[in-house]
Amino acid sequence: MCGRTACSLGADKLRRACAYRDRRGRHQQPQWVRAERYQPSYNKGPQSSGPVLLSRRHLHQDADSSERVLMDMRWGLVPSWFKNDDPSKLQFNTSNCRSDTMLKKSSYKGALLKGKRCVVLADGFYEWQQQQSGGKQPYFIYFPQTKDAMDEGKEGDEEWKGWRLLTMAGIFDCWEPPAGGEMLYTYTIITVDASKDVSFIHHRQVRAGKGTAEMPAILDGDEAIRKWLDFAEVPTQEAIKLIQPTENIVFHPVSTFVNSIRNNTPECVAPIELGAKKEVKTTPSNKVMLDWLKNSQEGSPQKKENDLPKWKSQFIHSPSPKKTSADILQQWLGKQAEPAAKKRKA
Repeated sequence: MCGRTACSLGADKLRRACAYRDRRGRHQQPQWVRAERYQPSYNKGPQSSGPVLLSRRHLHQDADSSERVLMDMRWGLVPSWFKNDDPSKLQFNTSNCRSDTMLKKSSYKGALLKGKRCVVLADGFYEWQQQQSGGKQPYFIYFPQTKDAMDEGKEGDEEWKGWRLLTMAGIFDCWEPPAGGEMLYTYTIITVDASKDVSFIHHRQVRAGKGTAEMPAILDGDEAIRKWLDFAEVPTQEAIKLIQPTENIVFHPVSTFVNSIRNNTPECVAPIELGAKKEVKTTPSNKVMLDWLKNSQEGSPQKKENDLPKWKSQFIHSPSPKKTSADILQQWLGKQAEPAAKKRKA
């Protein structure tokens, strides 16, 4: 499942990172809807708000369905048919939606059949492994990165070189209070059986008969994102074929500092060495991420580095190769800690 995420890019950088090509092949950036509501965070949980991509046609009926907008929505879907005047009174958890039941449960089926598909954006997500000692070890899971993740480029640049965001398939809905008032947009993250690489985190729970290991349904590459969002061109039955586990992810252990939702600093995603009390030596699996976290006041994560292609944004590229390193995160964290003057000189 997915119970905690990080999305630390500011609104403008997030928009640049979501560059894409429309139906005519033109390079576009999605327009923000209510950008002032978006708050970056290293530690987002259900009931908090987070950024999602959706087709512009959901908001403007005459728009091209291939056009995208960015919107800040609340995590935890409230169905449009919910009659109570307080959405917090919803009696069941809708932060995640299992792929094998999403067309059976009324909470999701209606929205899904109406094409209310979205892409939930994050630096990555957290998962906890049950330890024999009784505690739980958190891990941060994200897309492989290149060394370019340390270089976000200039504002006017067409090419985004920063962190490649994790793109998770979601369903959204719009609820109107029975007594009238502002419409509430909410979303759920679709989950699938975990890939082999991630299932080890759950293996003790699964062996103990406590359920099946799950992970978010990750859309890898702009073609998958395009098909998922373009509900006018891609029918539901075709789109749900995209919902499957991916092996193209990397991860590293992080401090239990992230366990408290009140903690919201780069320490949440910083790699640690298991068995050590504090953050440790740079390794090929954490250097990229730490570099990236050090690079700007708005950070994020990583895992190995060489032999990866470059993309004009995280969306305009072919699915990336297998594992990379977490070195980039280490370097990014280091850069973020540098004085501004030193950064300019460099």
